[in-house]
Amino acid sequence: MARFWALSLLMAFLIIIDQLTKGAVQSSLALGETFSVIDGFFSFTHVHNYGAAFGFGAEGNPILRQIFFLFVPVLFCGWVFYALIKSLKGPVYVPLAYALIFAGAIGNLLDRFSLGYVVDFFLFFWKTEEHHFPAFNIADAAISVAAGLLIFDILKRWRDKNVTHSLSKR
Repeated sequence: MARFWALSLLMAFLIIIDQLTKGAVQSSLALGETFSVIDGFFSFTHVHNYGAAFGFGAEGNPILRQIFFLFVPVLFCGWVFYALIKSLKGPVYVPLAYALIFAGAIGNLLDRFSLGYVVDFFLFFWKTEEHHFPAFNIADAAISVAAGLLIFDILKRWRDKNVTHSLSKR
């Protein structure tokens, strides 16, 4: 039970920090405006993302976008929360991954429901701003870290299964 409450505090913290940073960007930078933090590498840039991760689907039919980017994620959040509850007794990194996904999804859903788009602002690039990774936010970063944790879990299970399988053949 303590693990659940610790993860709940983490989720609340991430959602709040995500929303505060998005608000700070909106109040400090005009849409499309950039503030260089590390020349040639990292900037804050105020971007509106009407699509999914990295702008996927942003040019689609507005009605289909609303269905896909509002209602499907709400259902997905329910499933992720269920997975978090079911994983609490396992290795700590699995429920942590689900908590990060849940917090990130909620952070971006709050934007979609209140603004109709997601505010992105971290922009990393290589040498020139023409060669950049798509802009993202704290919610996106949390989801990406979670994906890494879940990939680690899959690889660990696969390795453990293969080690057990090869030992049983001896």
